[in-house]
Amino acid sequence: MTVLSEQEWRARQAAHRERVSAWTAPHRRRREENRKHPVLDFLFTYYSFRPARLERWQPGVGVTLENGEEFLSRRGFVETSDGVALDPEALTDKRRDSAEFILGLLSATASRQARLGCFGLHEWAMVYQTEPGDVRHSGWPLRLGHQGTDEVVETMPIGCTHHDAFRFFTPQARPLNELQPERADQVELEQPGCLHANMDLFKWAYKLDPFVPAELIADCFELAARVRELDMCASPYDLSDLGYEPVRIETPQGRAEYVRRQREFAEEAAALRQRLIDTCREILAWGGQPV
Repeated sequence: MTVLSEQEWRARQAAHRERVSAWTAPHRRRREENRKHPVLDFLFTYYSFRPARLERWQPGVGVTLENGEEFLSRRGFVETSDGVALDPEALTDKRRDSAEFILGLLSATASRQARLGCFGLHEWAMVYQTEPGDVRHSGWPLRLGHQGTDEVVETMPIGCTHHDAFRFFTPQARPLNELQPERADQVELEQPGCLHANMDLFKWAYKLDPFVPAELIADCFELAARVRELDMCASPYDLSDLGYEPVRIETPQGRAEYVRRQREFAEEAAALRQRLIDTCREILAWGGQPV
C-alpha cells in the first residue's frame, strides 16, 4: 500500500482538474449557449462519463491518502490507520465481472495485428442514401453532396469491424460491409487499428472508475479526443469553418494520410491498452481474484 501525503495528492488532484478543464469548461459553455459541436460533443454524449466525473480525481487501488477524509463522502472509500483508501469490498461481483470482461476484450484486441485502410468509411455509411434532413450532423454540408457521398460508399470496399460503429450504418449500407459485426462478436473482432476501438479505451477506463487512477482516465480521454478529430476530418462533412481540414479519403493522397495517422494512433493506443490491461489485473488481484 502506497501512502500519499496530503501535499502530494492535493497537487495531483489540482493538476488533473486543470488538465481536463480544457475540455469540460468549453463543453459547459456550449451547452449553456445551446451550441452543438459535431466533433467534440461526441466525447460527452456518446460516452456517458459526465464532465463532473471526468474532473474528479482518485488515486486508484492500493493507495492511501493522508488526511483524505473528504473522500469518505464518495462511495467505495474507507478510513484506514494511515488515512483513506478504496475498500476492496467495493469491488462487487458485478464490478469484478466488468473488470474481467474488459481484461479479456483488451487482451484479445492487443493480440491482433492492426488492420489499416478502412479509411473511416463508417461515417460515410451512416449517411448513405439518406434524405438531406436525415444526416447525423444536418447542420453541416457534405463535401461531395449526397450523390458524391453515395458514390464513394458504392465504389470503395467497406471493412468496419466495430459493432458500435456498424450499428449506425443506414440499412442500405449494411450489406456493403465486409462483415456484419454483432455485439456477441466484439471480443472476436475488435482490432487495434480501429479508430473506434482506440477511442473506446476511454470508455473501458471510466467503466472501472473509481478503481482506475484519474490520470489514466484522462490519458484515454485525450487520445479519444484526438482520434475523434481524425474520425470527423475523414468524414463526408465539410467542417472547415470549425478549423478542421478534411482528410480526403476519396483521393489516393487522402487515403495515404489517413493510414499514416491511423497507424500512429494504433501505436499510441497500444501503450494505453497495455496500461489498462495491467490495471485490470491489479484491480482483480487487489480484490482477491486470481488473475
